Amino acid sequence: MQRLAKNWQRQRVRVGFVPTMGYLHAGHLSLVRRARRIVGAKGKVVVSIYVNPTQFGPKEDLSRYPRDFARDRKLCREAGVDVIFAPVDREMYPAGEGEEFSTYVVEESLSRGMEGAARPTHFRGVTTVVAKLFNLVLPEVAVFGAKDFQQAAIIRRMVRDLNFPVKIVVAPTHRERDGLAMSSRNKYLSPVEREQATVLSEALALAKKSVRRGAVSSVRLKADLARFVTNRPAARLDYVELFDPRTLQPVSKVGRGTQMALAVFFGKTRLIDNETL
Repeated sequence: MQRLAKNWQRQRVRVGFVPTMGYLHAGHLSLVRRARRIVGAKGKVVVSIYVNPTQFGPKEDLSRYPRDFARDRKLCREAGVDVIFAPVDREMYPAGEGEEFSTYVVEESLSRGMEGAARPTHFRGVTTVVAKLFNLVLPEVAVFGAKDFQQAAIIRRMVRDLNFPVKIVVAPTHRERDGLAMSSRNKYLSPVEREQATVLSEALALAKKSVRRGAVSSVRLKADLARFVTNRPAARLDYVELFDPRTLQPVSKVGRGTQMALAVFFGKTRLIDNETL
């Protein structure tokens, strides 16, 4: 992959990159289309498919995370992807005999709350694998989805702090017709859970409606949203946060431009969503 990328650099070919963990859906393909628009017909679009073990906690769903490479390859071909990069663990995390992989990239500010608090080692795995992928694919631009708002902010900070020559583009969240944000994990949901999972987008809409009438107390709004979410029998709220979209710090007063994010369990399935209010 790196030899190919260096050859493209010598030829001054623009490279757009979409990192994924596979089991692609329409949301991923919208990122591919965005990358293609940026680099043009003469550029190259690379999609990585790699279920990264270091961003999963010990009790999370690494072993059962959905995988279907043949389907992913077909979708990529139909979408006009030029190269699929699908490494294996021993290539991404090499170690000598009797040794363990021991070099990680850690962002220490934006990763403290929300997903970072709920999944303590998650972002260390994300930043490490994305840094490695950038070094291998050598893209001019990388496209991420807005559904993972905190992740995108952390990647942008890493790129700035470590001087990666990569432009980060964050594309809008792709949703099902009923508002549920597209996610590979949606396949885990039972029919009842799937029906109730729309509560995430409905909570975002409720918060938006609240701030249209003026600034509101963060404490009060979070309590209202918690009651709204847990009114669904299958839903168990992990967190709801209202914060500054630049610093990711919580706010005491919520108004237009505040960012909201929430995570909700349905059985063992954990879904996230976010929106600018």
